[in-house]
Amino acid sequence: MAKVLIVDDSRTSRKMLRSLLEEAGYEIAGEAVNGDEGYLKYKELSPDLVTMDITMPITDGIQALQLIRHFDKEAKVVMITAAGQKEKMMQALKEGASEFITKPFDREEVINTIGRVLA
Repeated sequence: MAKVLIVDDSRTSRKMLRSLLEEAGYEIAGEAVNGDEGYLKYKELSPDLVTMDITMPITDGIQALQLIRHFDKEAKVVMITAAGQKEKMMQALKEGASEFITKPFDREEVINTIGRVLA
């Protein structure tokens, strides 16, 4: 099954995503709490997919997306966004994000979106 890297500064969000994805049969390759750490873990772990929160301290999700896509043009990154971040979402898609998921998480949306991106 596919390996997923979860990048989110919210411990609760990471825990919820981990639980949802493991229930669906995905392997969690690792977790990161900011974009810098996410980029380094991407290089170290080579996951099949990354879930990336947009709003994080130090390096935000869009900057981390740019770093990851510069390192690996084929990287599959699903952005996590709160409602009302449409402008940032559009920017992320222009930078090569594969898809996006909105918070609060809907189990079916998360599983379906990730399945589509990995297909």
